[in-house]
Amino acid sequence: MLSKVLGAVGRTLITAGTLILLFVAYQLWGTGLQEAKSQKVLSKDFEEQLASIDQTATTTTAPPTTTTSTPEGTTPTIAVTKVEPVTQNLPLPAEGDPIAKIEIPSIGVNRTVVSGVALSQLKRGPGHYAETPLPGQKGNVAIAGHRTTYGQPFHNIDKVKKGDQIIFKTMQGTFVYEATDTLIVKPSQVEILEDKGDNRVTLIACHPKYSAKERIIVVGKLVGKPAPMLTGQAEARDKAREKGHDDALAEGESIDGGLSGTAVSKWPAVLWGLAAAAIWFVTWIIQTLLRRRIRSQTPEGERPSGGQRLLTWTPYLVGVPVFLVALYVFFENFGRLLPGNY
Repeated sequence: MLSKVLGAVGRTLITAGTLILLFVAYQLWGTGLQEAKSQKVLSKDFEEQLASIDQTATTTTAPPTTTTSTPEGTTPTIAVTKVEPVTQNLPLPAEGDPIAKIEIPSIGVNRTVVSGVALSQLKRGPGHYAETPLPGQKGNVAIAGHRTTYGQPFHNIDKVKKGDQIIFKTMQGTFVYEATDTLIVKPSQVEILEDKGDNRVTLIACHPKYSAKERIIVVGKLVGKPAPMLTGQAEARDKAREKGHDDALAEGESIDGGLSGTAVSKWPAVLWGLAAAAIWFVTWIIQTLLRRRIRSQTPEGERPSGGQRLLTWTPYLVGVPVFLVALYVFFENFGRLLPGNY
């Protein structure tokens, strides 16, 4: 009796441990598959937007790769071209639209930035705080991104050094920022999103890795002349400030945006968890009954043939793929219940 109890406890612990490891794998790599798929769509949409603009009017404030070698430990000199950014009438981006390409050569970042910092947007790539200027414009441009999940675009943001380039390709042109500071702040320090009287970019991610206790901030100063605001952009930024819990400056005093998720119903996770458990249980029952039937049909003293033994595992060939799909959806919904999406 004791051996049966210990065996049952052991199998339960092994199952729990396996599910935990699978969930960790989903968080670290499974979410990356979703982000990669979204990035392909965003990149295609952004390139189509660029193609719709009169390319002869497109200019840049600084060549993204033109630098001069300098002694180690000093800031590289960036050659700046004195030209005007695009001022033609451009459409305002809506939430979820691609707004720019961000590149940080020193840490290998190359992503399409999406408008909005709700969790639904940050799952797709780095997100832009809609109440701040667009990249390349005058003021404090704020961009948030994950460090360990959903493609981890800002995974190595802590390795950005003073003088490193942060490059944005937008519909108004290409803009180069030069990293100046790295800060560690509390989620409540919303002042980092405020206008500082200069032209900067503020990159935001959770800190330390695998934790949402603090936020790491990388600040970069714009090299060259800023672009003007788009028609109607001032009104759109005002609306973004009033939007509610998806707004980084709303009541609650938090810069999190979607970095720590939003309150969602637990029932989708519960239902998908039960569905996954039911699929596994039915598969196990069918396999057990099939195995017993084959054994009952086998003459006493003989072993089932190889084909018969293989037949007993066929329920798993059908059940396991279905179970894994249900488990994946369960993980997706369960992840939304966690206090932080890093």
